Amino acid sequence: MIPVCHLDDLPVGESIRIDTAPPIAVFNADGELYAIDDTCTHQDASLADGWVEGCLVECPLHAASFDLRTGAPTCLPARRAVRTHPVTVENGMVYVHHAAEEGTAA
Repeated sequence: MIPVCHLDDLPVGESIRIDTAPPIAVFNADGELYAIDDTCTHQDASLADGWVEGCLVECPLHAASFDLRTGAPTCLPARRAVRTHPVTVENGMVYVHHAAEEGTAA
């Protein structure tokens, strides 16, 4: 488990990037927490810097969009999904279960 931040430090509609290998972005989308690989699969851009609307994040570089629940791209130019990671909250602290640690993607 990777500690991310306190739940209060990640308001609805916001995200945070954690420096893992590869980097992971954690999003609070309408009160639900999601974690995905932070780098857009179309071109190297941080998805944590993108725009969140509902369960979608739009890449700030070329407007590729990804479903935070599945990692699947929802429009071009991205064609490949980003990996998802389970998120838990324990005692007010947000944790990511890195898929590489678990051996599988979420």
